[in-house]
Amino acid sequence: MYVVALTGGVAAGKSEVAQRFESRGVNVHDADVAARAVVEPGAPALTQIEFVFGSDVLNADGSLDRRAMRERVFADPQARRELEAIVHPHVREWLRRRIAADRGAYCMLAIPLLAETWPQYAFVDRVLVVDAPDELRIERLLRRDQVTREQARQTLAAQAAREQRLALAHDVIVNDGDPAHLDAEAAALHAKYLELADLKRAQTR
Repeated sequence: MYVVALTGGVAAGKSEVAQRFESRGVNVHDADVAARAVVEPGAPALTQIEFVFGSDVLNADGSLDRRAMRERVFADPQARRELEAIVHPHVREWLRRRIAADRGAYCMLAIPLLAETWPQYAFVDRVLVVDAPDELRIERLLRRDQVTREQARQTLAAQAAREQRLALAHDVIVNDGDPAHLDAEAAALHAKYLELADLKRAQTR
């Protein structure tokens, strides 16, 4: 399976780009979906979280209290690292299972924190970065999340630097608000990925 990792900073427009590929029949396996799935009640990751952080991060029904967990790790960088050390391996395993079961020409992994977790995802064949100017991303956050400008800036600052993401990129789509441009870029890259996937299959026969 030829695998393309799709990433980008907050409010860059990853979802818009993912939809363009999905409309062309490409399966996009989302790390955010995986992160929720691997902490469902009964999942090994949730058992580990309870062991490390205690039962006060669980709801009465045994599910993860996401708000309590967010508050815990937001105030404590060491706690955040401990949580990530538990969750991220399970997320990667979830994504690998989706890759193994995928029967498309190629597939995509939507990984918002790709730069932060590299090289754990170095097994992918290609990296596509969705990029947008910081000020535009801040404006989108103001509209989308109803936050202050300072909060939006802090959200951007909490992620990997734009340069770190671009350093991993084989391909870049600049999502500056022009839908026609976005459609054309996605169409061209889809054609390229089909060719590269065919080439990989030919080389591995």
